[in-house]
Amino acid sequence: MEPFVLQNPTHFVIEKWMSQFPGLVAGMTTKNEGFSKGEFKSLNLGFHVGDNLCDVVSNRQKVSENIQFPLEYWVGAEQTHHHVIQKVKKVDRGKGATNYEESYKGIDGFYTDETGILLTLCYADCVPLFFIAPMKRMIGLAHAGWKGTTKEIAKQMIELWKGEGIPPEEIFVVIGPSICKKCYIVNKYVIDIVQKILVDVEKKPYNLFQEDQYFLDLRELNRLLLRKAGVPEQNIAVTEYCSSCHENEFFSHRRDKGKSGRMLSFIGWKEDSSYL
Repeated sequence: MEPFVLQNPTHFVIEKWMSQFPGLVAGMTTKNEGFSKGEFKSLNLGFHVGDNLCDVVSNRQKVSENIQFPLEYWVGAEQTHHHVIQKVKKVDRGKGATNYEESYKGIDGFYTDETGILLTLCYADCVPLFFIAPMKRMIGLAHAGWKGTTKEIAKQMIELWKGEGIPPEEIFVVIGPSICKKCYIVNKYVIDIVQKILVDVEKKPYNLFQEDQYFLDLRELNRLLLRKAGVPEQNIAVTEYCSSCHENEFFSHRRDKGKSGRMLSFIGWKEDSSYL
């Protein structure tokens, strides 16, 4: 069953989680109904791509209103395709919400167990990973391109949560809209790295189609790594949405040859019933 449902032209939500856990907001933006122009048309949420700052802030404000989560409560990161994850608290609210300079540096994942904080990360093909441990009210996000994936950012989140007293069996993960296998081509250098971290996995998430060119299923690779980290099969849901194939909904760095905006993944517990 597809975990993402279009709630508004500006965003999809993880409907099952939001219905199960009152006060939770979790989802992914589209590229539609924003203020950005040209190659960023129209709902670009990324500050770092060269778009007009005022347009990006206006886009973020629109999403904030649509999901009913104040922009000043958001946190964002200067993502570096690594595996560093930051735990955030209320005191951190607003970092990276309205400009790039004040965002967390060198971070590709967030988690928190506090209310009134919206964790956000940007994407245009890489894999968004959404985490929740409802018994401990812990939520998290990770940004996993091939570098972050092979550096096992998914496992890093599970290990950090183990340190918080949360066993993998209590963690649920949704793998979100990102580039699919038929759209994602990598060379042998990347595949060699993948092989090293999947030595004990029989069915590999890639196949050769011509010399030094492979189709790689990044979503499946993350699913396999989550399973290796101890997350039960039934606790992992994977989208069918491809950022490249579904051109009407998403930006795609590869499809658009590097000239595109960014979608935003988000997850947070609402602080006040007035926002429900």
